[in-house]
Amino acid sequence: MTLEVIILAAGQGSRMRSTLPKVLHPVAGKSMLSHVIDLASAVASSTTHVVIGHGADQVKQSITDPAIQWALQSEQNGTGHAVAQALPAVSDDARVLILYGDVPLTTPETIEKLIATSVSKASAEQLSLLTVELADPNGYGRIVRNSAAEVTAIVEQKDANAEQLKIGEVNTGIMCVSASALKRWLPKLSADNAQGEYYLTDIIAMAVSDGVPINVCQATEPMEVQGANNRIQLEELERFYQRRYADKLMLAGASLADASRIDVRGTLTTGNDVYIDINCVFEGDVILGDGVRIGPNCHISDTKIASDVEIKANSVLEGAVVGTDCSVGPFARLRPGTVLAAEVKIGNFVETKKANIGIGSKVSHLSYIGDAEIGSNVNVGAGTITCNYDGVNKFKTTLADEVFVGSNTALVAPVTVGKAATIGAGSVITGNIAEGELAVARGKQRNISGWQRPEKLARD
Repeated sequence: MTLEVIILAAGQGSRMRSTLPKVLHPVAGKSMLSHVIDLASAVASSTTHVVIGHGADQVKQSITDPAIQWALQSEQNGTGHAVAQALPAVSDDARVLILYGDVPLTTPETIEKLIATSVSKASAEQLSLLTVELADPNGYGRIVRNSAAEVTAIVEQKDANAEQLKIGEVNTGIMCVSASALKRWLPKLSADNAQGEYYLTDIIAMAVSDGVPINVCQATEPMEVQGANNRIQLEELERFYQRRYADKLMLAGASLADASRIDVRGTLTTGNDVYIDINCVFEGDVILGDGVRIGPNCHISDTKIASDVEIKANSVLEGAVVGTDCSVGPFARLRPGTVLAAEVKIGNFVETKKANIGIGSKVSHLSYIGDAEIGSNVNVGAGTITCNYDGVNKFKTTLADEVFVGSNTALVAPVTVGKAATIGAGSVITGNIAEGELAVARGKQRNISGWQRPEKLARD
């Protein structure tokens, strides 16, 4: 029996007060819906159906997976109605896992436990619920059990009586159910309730009536089944996700100055004895080798950093590769295409882009190095820039090993500087320099004796 997934993602989310569909609001840099689609991919190898409604075109455009099967709920008439829109495309002999596009933090382990519960008995038709115990169940549908502790119904908050409102076990909405049973039950749903909607939860009573076994699996952590209906709840999900990721990093051997002040919006892989100071943001795919130290307020994305590197405060690295024993910053910016070999120093207020910088070279202060190939043991003086753009085209600057570049030099590309050449401070270099030569390109100094400074004019 195959497992197919239906994700409900049609709601407007008016309490978000946003033109963006609710399921596209991000948690950890990725839309809530993308988190749920990734969960579906992790637990099921067959088809995933996504039910869309409000902002349907925008939702479809945000998801690049061509295997997604889309179903349109043109009018939002409840969860039962939403599932019914996808059901015609589901195989009759499938089991159906129902997830929600605004519940992004459910773990694969929890869903796998739910799925295992649904196949633990021999019955052809089954229904398995994921529930959770809440200290404050206000707003949630209550799980009603009989004297034998068997589930008999789910009663929504607005339809519950005083006794039912005291129940702490609530419905998460996530369930795994036989497609054949769904196709039999959903046409029987009624909108005769406080909301005037077709509740998916009403199939519980139908299952009891038909003698279909109802299995229950409980989530261990309420936040993993928490949805986001407003921005306060969205922020709660974000902080829970980040704290959970921080714990994972620390267990893997990283030390965090403050686990509440790190944000990972992608994948961060750390070696042993890594130290990360406060207010650092990691995006995309970031790898930190053993002994790496990241200073405060750094933003690092899609970057690989080798062992024993120090990234000093307020530095930004994007699409870079950093070799062993390098030092970067403070206030440095490594843009995409930057590759640093071992023992390179990039100092304060230095920007690089598409630059390969060789072993032991230094760009220590206030410089821009772009579209450049720099050899080993090169010293680039303060204020040096590679003039790589003529307004239309980009050109390359090449500095061979052991070149010394004096401060405040402009290298007008394309230009090649030979091994161990020296460039005098304040030069504008427009031509190639041979190995070992000294190049000086600046206006001749004149000292004028007897020059009178201008004086301030008297005013009437």
